[in-house]
Amino acid sequence: MRTLSITLVATLLALSALLVSCTGDFKDFNTDQTGITDEDMKIDFNNLGIPLDIIQQGIYFNYDFGKGKNWPFQLMQNLNADMFSGYMHDYKPLNGGSHNSDYNLQDGWNGTDWGYTYAYVLPQIKKLEDSTRVAYPSVYAVTKVLKVEVMHRISDIYGPIVYTNFANTEGNYRPDTQQEAYDAFFRDLDEAAGILHEYAESRAKGPDISKFDILLDGRPISWLRFANSLRMRLAVRIAMVDPARAKAEFLKSAFDKAGVFEQPSECVRVSTRNGYQNPLGEINRVWGEAFMNASMESILTGYEDPRMELFFEPCAEDVERPGDEAVVALKNRYKGIRQGTCFSHFLYASHSCLYVNQSTAPILMTAAEIWFLRAEAALRGWTAEDPGTCYREGVVTSFRQWGADGSDDYLQSERVGADYRDAFDPANDIAARCLVTPKWEEEASHEVKLEKIITQKWIALFPEGGEAWAEQRRTGYPRLFPVRINNSKDGCIDTETMIRRLNFPADIVDTDAPLYERLVEAFGKPDHAGSRLWWDTGRNF
Repeated sequence: MRTLSITLVATLLALSALLVSCTGDFKDFNTDQTGITDEDMKIDFNNLGIPLDIIQQGIYFNYDFGKGKNWPFQLMQNLNADMFSGYMHDYKPLNGGSHNSDYNLQDGWNGTDWGYTYAYVLPQIKKLEDSTRVAYPSVYAVTKVLKVEVMHRISDIYGPIVYTNFANTEGNYRPDTQQEAYDAFFRDLDEAAGILHEYAESRAKGPDISKFDILLDGRPISWLRFANSLRMRLAVRIAMVDPARAKAEFLKSAFDKAGVFEQPSECVRVSTRNGYQNPLGEINRVWGEAFMNASMESILTGYEDPRMELFFEPCAEDVERPGDEAVVALKNRYKGIRQGTCFSHFLYASHSCLYVNQSTAPILMTAAEIWFLRAEAALRGWTAEDPGTCYREGVVTSFRQWGADGSDDYLQSERVGADYRDAFDPANDIAARCLVTPKWEEEASHEVKLEKIITQKWIALFPEGGEAWAEQRRTGYPRLFPVRINNSKDGCIDTETMIRRLNFPADIVDTDAPLYERLVEAFGKPDHAGSRLWWDTGRNF
C-alpha cells in the first residue's frame, strides 16, 4: 500500500499557505492548493494524521516550508513572550540594540503569531472538525481540545480574535471579543469532554491516533484529563474579571471523575520522536541566541533554587572587559541579561544559555501548573482544599518533574530574590523586586500568598514563556525588573506597568481594513501594547 509522507504533506500544505495572506484573507483559507487528492488523504488514516501533525506542531510552531525552520518561532514567541515573561533574552544587539526589548516594538516580528496561526494551523483545525464530526467523534473531540489550546494562546496575546466565525460560509468574519472567545473556549471544552467521557467509559473503539499523537498517548482518558486541566487554566485566567463564571468552570473540572493532571509524569509535551525538532533548541544551541533573563537570575540565585542548574548552564569562562582590560569573573556563575538596556556589544554571549536542545520535547502543560491553579482556587474560596497544601504539592511536583533534590528544605527557605549586578555596565544594576520567600506562611495576607503561588508557578512553567507571560500580566507576579530604557511609541507602554499585549498586525490594515476596524471595535481600547486585555483588570481580588 502506498503511504504518503506526513512530513512531505505538511511541507506542501505549508507551502500552499504562503500563497495566502498571513492575516486578513479568511475567505481563502478553505482552498486546498496542494494537489493532494481525497484518496491520498485516506491512505493509512492520513486524513486524520496529516492535519493532527500540522496542528500539534503549530502550537509550539516549527514547520519547514522551504525557507528553513526555527526562525518563525523566534519571531512568534522567543523575541516577545519568552522575553516579556522574564525568562530569556537574546544577547545580540538586533536592530542596533533597540527593538522589542526596550518596547520599540517590531511589527514584522509581532504579527507572526496571528499570521502563521491563521495561515497554517486554524484552517487544518476547521478541516479536521468538518471531516470528523460525524465519522470519527473521538478525533473530533481531540481536535476541539487542540483548537482551544491553540487559540487561547492567540487571544492571550492580542485580545479579540476571529474564532466562532472563522471560515464562515456567509463570509461574515466578525471577530469575537475576548469575553466571547473565552465563552466559546468553555463551550468547546464542554463538547469535547462529553464525547471523550463516552469513549473512555464505554471503551468504544475509535481510530487509533497514537502514532499521530505527539502531545499525549492517543487515549481518550488522557485527552479528557488535558481538557479538564485546560479548563482549570482558563477558569483561573478570568478569576478577576468574571469570578462567578471562573469558579463555575473551575469546579466542572475539579469534580469531574476523570480527574486532572496530578503526577510529575503527567505533562503535555511536543514529542520529537517523529521528526519534530524543538525550535528553541536550535535558537539556543546552534544560533546561540537564547540566554537567561536578569529577572530569572535574580529569583533563582536568590532562592538558591536547585532547578537552576537544570534550566540553565553556568558561564563557561571569565571575560576581559574592553577598555581597562579588567577580567570579569564569570566562570561557573549564572548570569542573565536585563531587558531594555539597548546594549550595543556582544559581551553578553558569555552569559548563561538554556538547557534546551533540538531534541528536548517542548513543554505545554505540567501537573505542577495544575497544583498551583488549585492553590489559587482554594485561596479564593472556590474549593475546600487547603491553599498551602496545594502550593507545596506544586513545588514538590515541579522538583520531581525536573529530577531536582531538596524540595523539603526549599519549602522552609526564607530567602528572597537577589539584587542584579550587570557584569559589564553598572548603570544596568537594579535591586531585587521579588521579596517573597518559598516558605508558605499561614499568617500572610491573601495577596502575599497569591504572590508566592504565582512566583512558584512561574518557575515551574519554565521554559513555556507564553503561559508565564499571561500569568505575570494577570497578577503582576513575579515582580520582574522593568526595562531600563522605554522606547515605546508615544510612551504607550508604562515602564512599571510593563507591556500588556501585542497590537494587531499592521498589515491587516492593508489586506483587510474592515476586519481591522472590527477587531479594534471588539477590543474597545486603543490598539497598542499598553492596553490591558479583558481578563487583565489590574487587581487580584
